[in-house]
Formats: sequence, structure tokens, C-alpha cells
Amino acid sequence: MPMLKMEPACKDYLWGGECLREKYHIRADCHPLAEAWMLSCHPDGPSRIAQGPCKGMTLADYAAACGSGFWGKRCESFAQFPMLIKLIDAAKDLSVQVHPGDRYARRHEHQPGKAEMWYVLEAEPGAAIYYGFARAVTRKEIRRSLQDNTLTKLLQRVPVSAGDRFFIPPGTVHAIGAGILMAEIQQNSNVTYRLYDYGRLDADGYPRPLQIEQALAVLQPGPVASTWKRSRHLASCPSFTVDLLRGEAAGCCDGESFCSFLFTAGSGELCCGGQTEPVTAGECWLLPADSGEWQLRGNTTALLCYLL
Repeated sequence: MPMLKMEPACKDYLWGGECLREKYHIRADCHPLAEAWMLSCHPDGPSRIAQGPCKGMTLADYAAACGSGFWGKRCESFAQFPMLIKLIDAAKDLSVQVHPGDRYARRHEHQPGKAEMWYVLEAEPGAAIYYGFARAVTRKEIRRSLQDNTLTKLLQRVPVSAGDRFFIPPGTVHAIGAGILMAEIQQNSNVTYRLYDYGRLDADGYPRPLQIEQALAVLQPGPVASTWKRSRHLASCPSFTVDLLRGEAAGCCDGESFCSFLFTAGSGELCCGGQTEPVTAGECWLLPADSGEWQLRGNTTALLCYLL
């Protein structure tokens, strides 16, 4: 099967900016450009084949036409493709939010839960995230803080810089701060419970909906272990594994898992099965599970995503 260049689905959430368009040349009609769903089979934002005879076909439809071996043996235990890869431009603060685990999400939302991993690409001076609570708290304290607009005082604020990575387990209260450009690799879910939104209004002048009761039901009311140390191996959980590639690299798709490359800096060539394609920052490429040996040449930085 050929290597596949992906065309992202784009989102215009009110906190987005223009970095994805300006830095990564992602084409989208929406303004602002908050998120690009680079590799997605989710119905809320399916990515598509970007070139070749199947250009414009959704990834989900293409994979279904190719058969069960497309994703690899490690994907067979999942009811649906388990991963979603995004680029995120936070020009403004995101809401304080939390995602449920699998059991709660399947029971109440008919979707998987949502674990996610963040890899910071750029951060303005002073930029930070909220990452769990600074100490153990009670739900009563949380409710009180929501009433008097002091929730963020209970949260752990973490300054960030390019190259930092964070794993966000389900139940972790979190928020991306303004001035951060990042890659997010997550479970294939679009379930978010918004806990606090700074009193903002949407484009129509209405407050954005909050899901306080659902958030309180699933959140973990305490600190999260510090998991933002730098490493080549960025994250691994049942739904995704992410490695950082710098410069030349090689590997093999031996039937066990697909390989997806999200290029975040530089340019080079991706070679596989007699096919050689130029690659550059802001692109996402997919190798089906039976593609065989691959080689990455040039001066690139990429996130390699697969199932372990």
C-alpha cells in the first residue's frame, strides 16, 4: 500500500490564532484556526487523503476499503481506530476542563474515554498550563471556587517551553494557557467536560456551556505526578505510543501496527516500499501496517505514533 499524506479537519474555536496557518501553511477557511485534526477517523472531524487517486476520501473510508490488515494486528482489539492526532494553537486561554475514562464515557457518551499527551512546539515567555490540583481538595471546595471565580487558585500552574511533554490521564483537570503551540495525541474521543471558562461569551454573545456535574463526577481531586521530563520516548498507553524523531531514522511496519509521522520542524524525505516523498513541517503521513521498512532522511523533527 502507498504512503498516505493526510489533509486535516480544522476547527475555529474562539481561543485559536493564526500560527497553524502561518507557521505550518495549513489551509483552512476558518478564522481563527484553533485545531488541525491531522490524523482522525472521528466523525466530528475526519481527516482525508491529500493526494493521489483517492484524494478527498476520508481516512476512515479508505481504511475500511483496504480491509482489517490496514491498521495492523494490534488494532484488532479496538472497536474503532483508537488514536487522534492534532496540532493546537492556543492564542488565548482554553477552558479548564476534564475528560472521562473509558467506563464513564462509554456508559454516558457512547464514546471511548480520553487520555492525551501534549508536546509543546512553541511557547511565549511566561506561558503555562494548568495540570491537576496543587493539593488534595474536596468537591465542596471546587464548587465554592466556581461560585467565587477562584478555581485556578486551586490548580497546579506549570510554566512550559518548547520540547516539554505532558501525559494527561482521564480525570485530570487541565487547561492550555495562551501563547502555546502544541501537538496533541489522544484517544479517539471528543468528550470534554468544561468546568470553568473565565466568564467568556461565544460569537453569538452567550456564555459557553459548562458541564460541571459531569466534570465533578469524573475528576481526580488531587495532584498529578510530575510527568513533564524530556525524553525521546514521549508517551505510551493502550491507545497510542509516541516517540520523538530528530534527523535521520529508520524502522519497519511489519504488520503489527501502522506508523504515523507528524512533522513539526525541518524538511526531508520519507522512503518506503520504493516510494520516496518530500516531507516538511506541518504535514502528517501514514504508513499502513504492512508497508515494510521505512527510512527518514534529512533534517526533520517528527512525532512517530503507533500502537505498542
